[in-house]
Amino acid sequence: MTPDAIDMTVWRGRTDPEPNSPRWHQMIRPLAAEADPGTALLGFASDAGVARNQGRTGAAAGPLAIRRALAPLTWHREGPTFDAGDVVCDGDALEDAQQRLGERVAGLLAAGHLPVVLGGGHEVAFGSWSGLARHFQAQGERAPRLGIINLDAHFDLRDPGHGHSSGTPFAQIAEQCHAHDWPFRYACLGVSRASNTRALFDRAAELEVLVREDRDFLATTLEERLRELQRFMVRCDHLYLTIDLDVLPAAEAPGVSAPAARGVPLALLEPLIEAIRDSGKLRLADLAELNPDLDIDQRTARAAARLVHLLTLNG
Repeated sequence: MTPDAIDMTVWRGRTDPEPNSPRWHQMIRPLAAEADPGTALLGFASDAGVARNQGRTGAAAGPLAIRRALAPLTWHREGPTFDAGDVVCDGDALEDAQQRLGERVAGLLAAGHLPVVLGGGHEVAFGSWSGLARHFQAQGERAPRLGIINLDAHFDLRDPGHGHSSGTPFAQIAEQCHAHDWPFRYACLGVSRASNTRALFDRAAELEVLVREDRDFLATTLEERLRELQRFMVRCDHLYLTIDLDVLPAAEAPGVSAPAARGVPLALLEPLIEAIRDSGKLRLADLAELNPDLDIDQRTARAAARLVHLLTLNG
């Protein structure tokens, strides 16, 4: 999508009469080639991977719903934020859409932006990572020390040899890292043991994934989780944060393909996200699996918007 095709009509909301009371819809701008570096929101309108994974489809409408939920939120940023439009998956043409997403992400990184990709199914992760990998290669980094932090009820490490889907992105990334002789550093936080097979836990162990289950996140253990996260991040020069909204309890995020019976409450995820944001190493973030057709009172969209708002507070 070219900048002149970016639809800004979704950015609507109230305007307050008091001075110094801006909201997102008043401050966000369509991305232009000459834009100063800032945060760039890029949609990935796809649920082809969810369909292949036999999930409940509808996540292709997620980017629009997140923008609508963001529009009325109050503005507390210092730097510019841009709407970079959408990459749209045509039918089942997932691999083509992921390639185009990777090209767009690489272009945003080259221009100095922090891309925040709005999914879409979690197949967004392979496209997002591909853009980051392309950027590293263009910068001449031979073995980037990238840490992937996935807040998710699922490993998404299913065997890509049986086909690519929303359940395979991190296995695909692991394969690509092996092919390039890059380290694969992956943390999956919020995993539901009831929703992941023994084979997936075994695969995570083989890949030396940092795994913490949903039941490991309590108010009394939060400081321990934060210390573990800091130890993970200190071994990395760059961070890629990916958030599958099904990590949240179903009461907080009903509008996902696979609602969580337990999940990790937003109140316990926010300190982790703040630590990642404030590390100075965050290069890319995305959110996945919002399905507006299944949402209740826009709870999931509002949670996603709050997460984007939180991620960009220091921008």
